[in-house]
Amino acid sequence: AGVQLRLECAGLMVKQGRPEPTGQAKITQAYNLPCRYVLHTVGPIVHGALTKEHERQLASCYRSCLDLASQYGCKTVDFPSISTGVYGYPVDKAAAVALRAILESLETHPDIERVRMVCFDSRTKAAYEAALAAL
Repeated sequence: AGVQLRLECAGLMVKQGRPEPTGQAKITQAYNLPCRYVLHTVGPIVHGALTKEHERQLASCYRSCLDLASQYGCKTVDFPSISTGVYGYPVDKAAAVALRAILESLETHPDIERVRMVCFDSRTKAAYEAALAAL
């Protein structure tokens, strides 16, 4: 995206005066990326047992992003699998939470025409396919 994105994020943090809470979202310009905006969210960090609070926070990440996308007139949104990398959220559990949250949000945001999950690897893709089949 270029240094401009990093500078805008730094400015947001200074203006906010504190780290972004887990489950909330911000939107910035996309600068050198082939899209208009970038959605930013902080996913839950899972150490040990998965809790209902982790699930609530993860669902909030997706809902908050889609709320902003709708406010800014976005018709399409692409998501990574939030928190399933170094943050330790089990991908099979995260997939189910993500898809439920996305589908619920789309009911209140019919203006969003397409949401895609961009999966880092075949294991993540398989988890999302299994979660989708289970809906």
